[in-house]
Amino acid sequence: MSDMTIHSGSVPIATRDHGGDGPPVLLLHGGGGNLLGWRDFPNRLTPAHRVVSFDLRGHGHSGDGDWDTASLLADIRAVADHFGFDEPALVGHSLGGMLSALWARDNPGCPAAVSIDGHRSAATHEHNYDGLDPETLRADLKAITEVFDAQTAALERPVPPEQLEAMRAMRSPDEGEAVFEARLQRDLVERDGQTYSRLGADTARLLRVMPEFVDAVPVLNDVAVPFLMLLATRDFPGLPPQFGPLMAAHRAGLRRDLATVRQTRPNLEVTEVDGSHGMVSERPDEVAALVLDFLARDRN
Repeated sequence: MSDMTIHSGSVPIATRDHGGDGPPVLLLHGGGGNLLGWRDFPNRLTPAHRVVSFDLRGHGHSGDGDWDTASLLADIRAVADHFGFDEPALVGHSLGGMLSALWARDNPGCPAAVSIDGHRSAATHEHNYDGLDPETLRADLKAITEVFDAQTAALERPVPPEQLEAMRAMRSPDEGEAVFEARLQRDLVERDGQTYSRLGADTARLLRVMPEFVDAVPVLNDVAVPFLMLLATRDFPGLPPQFGPLMAAHRAGLRRDLATVRQTRPNLEVTEVDGSHGMVSERPDEVAALVLDFLARDRN
């Protein structure tokens, strides 16, 4: 395993080469995360693949730059080219899964791509939900949007010490303290003697209004390569219980719309995982087995 910084145009991109033998795979983390969020997941893939992960621009140890899909896809190309990967498979979580879909759409030579619960924002268009009456839906959407607005605004302020301690208290027993602390610190930045989130408020606002972040499902209509979508069946960890019905309607809308896509795109496979959006850390064996099986299939 080795770390290095490459450049995508003028933006430095922090990468980690996990080694391994076999066809190349790029790992794309989710919004607000970093490459350490994969934890030991890459090691589950390296017996069959050469695996490289990297921090998205505006995240972790990578630099800042324009925030748009063209720039993000250019970063993926820069990483692939640096490592000599002509046609890597992509495995992305959350935002990374949405980017995997965009990459697969634009690169028909991509051997396969996987999205781990990367499909559409929890606060998306009204027609993307199914099973709630319109009045309740609009009220819940307004409420959850206000929660996200408050979270975004908080990124402009230093992280309170009590919040850092609360985050440390949530460390799972199976993640060593040093490993957890390294992952946490990669999500933070020091400015003027204060600790801030590495993901800034401006980037978070741009992320939230990206059309593909609001809803990446339509992108799949134009993806011709083998594509696996892993869907969580449980709510986001820490989500207030009041949003349970909204999230159930969100999942129902996803099942409906992905089934519609599959009518014309049999290359799309959808598998539900009994876990939350954090399934990579919750159920690493199951998720890795699903990914490995999908990437290993002989499609000739």
